[in-house]
Amino acid sequence: MHVNSKASLTAAVLAIVFAAVPMSAATIFSTTLAGANETPPVTSAGTGSMTVTLSGDLLSVSVTFSGLTSPDVASHIHCCGPVGIAEPIAVPFTTFPTGLTAGTFSSSYDLTEVGVYSAAFLTANGGTAASAETAFITGLNDGQTYGNVHSANFPGGEIRGQLAAVPEPASVFLAGGVLAALALLRRKTSTARR
Repeated sequence: MHVNSKASLTAAVLAIVFAAVPMSAATIFSTTLAGANETPPVTSAGTGSMTVTLSGDLLSVSVTFSGLTSPDVASHIHCCGPVGIAEPIAVPFTTFPTGLTAGTFSSSYDLTEVGVYSAAFLTANGGTAASAETAFITGLNDGQTYGNVHSANFPGGEIRGQLAAVPEPASVFLAGGVLAALALLRRKTSTARR
């Protein structure tokens, strides 16, 4: 097999893989919530999960929690700093159900609205929704945001988790397709040399 035909085969395979995989505009971030993740860590059998989907200016949030040592009092996303550091509240979940030791919550937030952000986060990040949104999305993409659930026993937070991007299935499929194409190309090259 000639170099040009190898390059052509590789290009053809990559074109097919890219054409077959629709690219999503949404990015999903997820975490497991636990007392050991709090700063400082707390002793709690409480657990939970938080999934955040960013699609343009829309932030969709889903929280599940159970086993808290006392009723919950709040939940929100904090931003923007390294893992293990307490950061200010960026997006408070103002309609989060309180008074529970277990529950679920889902809501969506328009990140272009000033009221989505805590006053402190808004002030610290330029005072406008646009500047707060930029800081928040940068923190989210850089792994510098965390979600938590606060309770009466642990007003500083009972369960917490650092939000991290989840590879979308299309990206995983694409990576697998590229690897398969390269393996096939290598195999054909090895066979041609014999």
